[in-house]
Amino acid sequence: MPLLLILLFIVVPVAELYVIIKVGELIGVWPTLALLLADALLGSWLLKHEGRGAWRRFNQALAERRFPGREVIDGALIIVGGTLLLTPGFLTDIVGVFLLLPPTRAITRRLLKRFTIGRFMVVAMPGGGRGPVGPPPRDGGRRQPRDYDFDATAEEVHDDGDSEPRLPRPDRP
Repeated sequence: MPLLLILLFIVVPVAELYVIIKVGELIGVWPTLALLLADALLGSWLLKHEGRGAWRRFNQALAERRFPGREVIDGALIIVGGTLLLTPGFLTDIVGVFLLLPPTRAITRRLLKRFTIGRFMVVAMPGGGRGPVGPPPRDGGRRQPRDYDFDATAEEVHDDGDSEPRLPRPDRP
């Protein structure tokens, strides 16, 4: 993890500055600044366009009672890609465009799925999911509910591999 942070906060900005300086030497300062401004404007337009599409697909999946997993991942990738495009620099712009364009975003989604499957574990709450997590209060009394405590139930959705998992019907108890 520290290596990743070093990479993100030291190596990437230095590499961005190097590329900006080299492009500035090649085409000049004003054209370089115009190019950086143009890709930021293009990035904001792409972010708006792709974000609206992802939001529409998310709502459509909910209306069809489908689990919106792909739509949520697309939305997150669009946000990251748009942020990278708005960040000044050419290297981050390349990654941002890669995450914003639908064909390359699908490749990224598949890679993320392959990378994350089997790496997460679901842990049940003590007491069968009733009450907040953690040891009981020392005075033996009842713990006060917190703003983020809520009662919820979960239902396992089986993946048959052929189609998208479906959310349960609201008429079921």
